[in-house]
Amino acid sequence: MALVVRWRYLLLLCSRRKRNAMIQTDHLGEFKAPVLLCGGVYGNLQALDALLAEAARRSIPESRIIHTGDVIAYCGDPEACAGRLRGAGILAIKGNVEEQIGRNALDCACGFDEGSMCQTMAVEWYAFANSEVSGDTRQWCARLPDHLTFAMSGRTFKVVHGSVDQVNRFMFASLEDDVFQSELAIAGTDAVIAGHTGLPFTRHFGRQIWHNTGALGLPANDGTPRVWFSVLTPMIHGVRFEHVALDYDHRGAAQAMRRNNLSPAYADTLESGVWPSLDILPSAEKQRVGQKIETRSTVWINAPRTAA
Repeated sequence: MALVVRWRYLLLLCSRRKRNAMIQTDHLGEFKAPVLLCGGVYGNLQALDALLAEAARRSIPESRIIHTGDVIAYCGDPEACAGRLRGAGILAIKGNVEEQIGRNALDCACGFDEGSMCQTMAVEWYAFANSEVSGDTRQWCARLPDHLTFAMSGRTFKVVHGSVDQVNRFMFASLEDDVFQSELAIAGTDAVIAGHTGLPFTRHFGRQIWHNTGALGLPANDGTPRVWFSVLTPMIHGVRFEHVALDYDHRGAAQAMRRNNLSPAYADTLESGVWPSLDILPSAEKQRVGQKIETRSTVWINAPRTAA
């Protein structure tokens, strides 16, 4: 029996190594000026336009904007959003949707439970998006890297979509410490920047951080139509993480969905700020539905490393 367990363990390790060997990581070097982070544009052109205007107001060029994946999803302008992101030269990685669109696959591989409301509605919006995107956009999706790495103020960062070795894994803030610490160990960096969950949060683990920007294309289930992005600012002794809420033309985005006969549930979400289904949420996140999230920032101080 012990030999069987050991054999299965070795197979698991080999399969993980094989997956990691296929992951494409682009290295961006060091940033010495603020970087804007966002994820999950989700086909919401109005939100993307508002973000670009806010970046310009903050004097952050497109070359210092990083998107954590899923430019295409729920909302009404998938091709326009992909084109806008691509044309602006924004730095981006594959989310599960880009991965599937790039393969011309038949589903989004979002990680929703079979038969759940989220999965049922995903069939509709993915079919719409998959029929709308051009061949050039499909090729662009396929060419995107899986991860990005960069440095800032002496710290190293890895940008992923879901988790480090699973593109569609939901890493919610309420998960146990050891789940995040295991992923950070795989990442091999001081910080991981992630998306996919749609909820903004930052968690500290000693010298390491897991940061989720929240989503740009859908509200954060907090009863407001605002959407979210983050700004990283280098400092002399560390990095400032700032979670930022963004007001935008959410009614126009909802109208675009309705014009395309997409799910009224998600169009309503853009206006109400509450998700149509809580299928994917752990109990802790379910208890915070409709509670307004406050904008916040934290400074990550460069603590001295201890001698080995």
